[in-house]
Amino acid sequence: MELSHFWDNPETAKKVISETNALKEWTSPYRDLETRFADVKDLLPEASKSGDEAFVRQLIAELGNIERKLAELEIRKMLAGPHDGNSCYLSINAGAGGTEACDWALMLSRMYQRWAARRGWEVEIISAVEGDVAGIKSATLYIKGSFAYGYCKAERGVHRLVRISPFDSNARRHTSFASIDVVPEIEDDIAIEIRPEDLRVDTYRASGAGGQHVNKTDSAVRITHLSTGIVVSCQSERSQIQNRERCMKLLRAKLYEREVEQREKQIAALGDTKKEIAWGSQIRNYVLQPYTLAKDARTGYETGDVQSVLDGDLDPFIDAFLKEFG
Repeated sequence: MELSHFWDNPETAKKVISETNALKEWTSPYRDLETRFADVKDLLPEASKSGDEAFVRQLIAELGNIERKLAELEIRKMLAGPHDGNSCYLSINAGAGGTEACDWALMLSRMYQRWAARRGWEVEIISAVEGDVAGIKSATLYIKGSFAYGYCKAERGVHRLVRISPFDSNARRHTSFASIDVVPEIEDDIAIEIRPEDLRVDTYRASGAGGQHVNKTDSAVRITHLSTGIVVSCQSERSQIQNRERCMKLLRAKLYEREVEQREKQIAALGDTKKEIAWGSQIRNYVLQPYTLAKDARTGYETGDVQSVLDGDLDPFIDAFLKEFG
């Protein structure tokens, strides 16, 4: 990159920089852990001899932190798919259960936003359709961060909630369902042909909680890809042009994902989770009544601290999935 002619071919230069950054994602954290471990190794004997128990405890705690970071790198090593390192779009759709399902979809949206924040990723709600009474019928989150797609794809499938309904005056137990779909963000240089005659573009007024960014004009955009039936929408940007650009980017990602599935004949692997959003098709159960338990149907991993899971503590579930299926 230091050569004078490096930028003579911008496309090649961009590819080299991208590959270099990808390598740094591995080498930099590993070298940091090596340095930290060497420091602890040198300091621990001296701290033990001096009888400084507080310092010894601090060094032992640092060893625990190093071990956890190393485990994270080992998990990331399993993310070797062509787009695992990309940002992604995560879509939530309420299923069987009416108002209950819409409220459950909103709870899932909150859960994924909190989980992403824990990992230092950026999250933007690019579209949302409110429920008739409460919650949301659907929403699409744009999650920007290194390896976001690699981790998020573990969440693809149907999620089931069991609880005492806050909408039932008789306080009966209800079961609700919502589905999660995830597609990677695809760079603009991917060759996906989108013909203008295949598109139906509708504009409408943005609705819902959007604060000052939701204006009173028809700035929201919905695009239907007629030949495939794929529908994407965006209302998060200030102008119709910006929302249309975001829609096209999301459509490109969905079309690319569809192309990959068809070309590689992996519909069984990716499509088994895209079942009816109802009984018998869930990948994970969240039970709040009559006991508390969150359990993944694919790996068997479970925890009784459901509230922590709903607050974004998803890493143990995702790590278990990647270890078994990654």
